[in-house]
Amino acid sequence: MIIGLNHVQITIPKNAEELGKHFYCDLLGLKEIKKPESLKGRGGFWLQVGNLEVHVGTEDGFDRLTTKAHLAYQVEDLSYWRNVLNENSINISESIPLPGYDRFEFRDPFGNRVEMIQAI
Repeated sequence: MIIGLNHVQITIPKNAEELGKHFYCDLLGLKEIKKPESLKGRGGFWLQVGNLEVHVGTEDGFDRLTTKAHLAYQVEDLSYWRNVLNENSINISESIPLPGYDRFEFRDPFGNRVEMIQAI
């Protein structure tokens, strides 16, 4: 029986960890958490998001702009995030309406699709 979700993983290009940490930790305010010693040699970093983890791995040779795969961060103030992203010249796209939610999407600096979603 599946009882929950432990973590999700996205990827960024190899050797792009500093830019990734700047975007995800500094701009989005997510907390970096320690990776186990046994996995540190693989590159990337881990983030805490509520009671879940986002593992940011490294991978070259993949065009992230061609996929619909994405993470959706649940937020309390969608307009706040719209302003933060606009102030940092992040291009926002409106999402198809979803009953009970307001949302938008954007691409991170590596092409990963990201959604911000708020219950209404």
